[in-house]
Order: sequence, then structure tokens, then C-alpha cells
Amino acid sequence: MRKQIPNILTLSNLFSGSIAITLAFQGNFKGVVIWVAIAALFDFFDGMAARLLKVYSPLGKELDSLADIVSFGVAPASALFILLRDYSLFPAFVEPLHQLIPYLAFLIPVFSAYRLAKFNIDERQTTSFIGLPTPANGLFWISYCYGMAEVVTGNENIFYLTIGLIILMSLAMISEIPMFSLKIKKLAIKGNERQAILIILMILLVTLLGIIGVAWGTVTYILLSILTRSKDVK
Repeated sequence: MRKQIPNILTLSNLFSGSIAITLAFQGNFKGVVIWVAIAALFDFFDGMAARLLKVYSPLGKELDSLADIVSFGVAPASALFILLRDYSLFPAFVEPLHQLIPYLAFLIPVFSAYRLAKFNIDERQTTSFIGLPTPANGLFWISYCYGMAEVVTGNENIFYLTIGLIILMSLAMISEIPMFSLKIKKLAIKGNERQAILIILMILLVTLLGIIGVAWGTVTYILLSILTRSKDVK
């Protein structure tokens, strides 16, 4: 039974992501945020459980990737699809394609799947990441969708911003940019400076901006990784 504990946590991640998808198609963006956040907690603790119990297995690794595609790929994409579908003003030159544009959201799980497959065979990503982690991208999009759903959608600039972010964030996942891991291996500031800075900034952003602060926190994570990338070069 002990060997199955990490897998049970991983499958709970998948279960939570599946609930988030149903809520997305109901237009319940707050519910999506809650259930993807729960999925992220399960995703964090399954790896921790595997390390503590010393029951790491290839099966667990594959299950983790499959769950992440659903919870941090399909679920955020579903929310973004609904956001774009209900968008009230498209630029004139894309108006004839307004029924097709929302499907661009599903580039998120496409690039997520590629990023996860790449991660599984990339031996460089043992203590840090190459490219934006799929969970970080997923958390960015659920926060973004929640925030944008609260503002007036009749602004063309929001359309351009959203399409640009789909492209940039998707490319960031499969990029060669070194990204530091959020896993803390020892209870000490030394060696975990970036993690501590990010946690403090994330708390401040969420306190000041609410849920959309998570999206800004993801941007901060990317910038902090780029500015300190020399620490990850081996």
C-alpha cells in the first residue's frame, strides 16, 4: 500500500483537474482556480511522498505527466476557450474567424504535452528545469482567465494581449531557458534564496492584486530565472 501513496496523490491531481474542466465549461472561473490549485497541491505532495517513502517508480513518473496534461493543460485551456468564446469585440480583420479563434486556447495542452514528454527524457532536468514548467503555465492561465473575466471584454487590446500570451507562454514551455525548481531540499535560506524571494513576492502580489497576482507571480518566476540563470548552468 505504501508504494501506491504517491500514485494515489497523482490520481487525485488528475481528478481535481477533471472537475476544473467541467467548471470551466460552466463559466465558473473561481471554481477552476480552486480546483487547479488543489491539483497543484497534489502535484507537489506526490513527488514529496515518493522521495520520503523512497518509492519512486517509472509508473509514477508517467502518471504524473498524464495528470499534469489534464490539470495544467486541458483545464486552463478550457477556461481560456470559454473566455475567448464569450469575448464581445474582436478586431475587424479577424471578425470573420471569431468562431475559430477560441480554439487557439488548446495550443496550451498541445505544448504542455510536448514539454512533459521532453522533460521525461531530458536527463538535464534533475535538479532544475529547462523551459517553463507545465504547472506554472497552468496556474498563470487560470489566474489570467479569472482576472480577465472580471473586466470589460470589449477592448481590442485584451484580445491582442491574450493571443500574444498564448504564443509566448507556449514557446516558453519548450524553450531552453533554465528555470529553477521550487523544491526546497533543506530548511535553510542558503541555497534557497530564489525560492524564498519568489514566495515573498508571490504573497505580496496575491495580497495586493488578488487571484490575478498569481499570473504576475509566474511572470516574476520567469524573470527571476532568466536573471539568475548562471546558477543553473553546469
